[in-house]
Amino acid sequence: MKVAVDGAKCCAAGQCVLVAPQVFDQRDEDGVVVLLEAEPADEMHAAVEEAAQVCPAAAITLS
Repeated sequence: MKVAVDGAKCCAAGQCVLVAPQVFDQRDEDGVVVLLEAEPADEMHAAVEEAAQVCPAAAITLS
């Protein structure tokens, strides 16, 4: 799995960080998503998929 984020779409809701904190973080200054791991380990896939689904701005894409 490969993960990509679009900071321009991000609305800084932080749902991704709550669901998968090993993969996502937020910038201190504005809360925009920061991708920590572009190719997460297999055991993180379910959490990353959930993060993409709950993102209100659809800023996370998976391939």
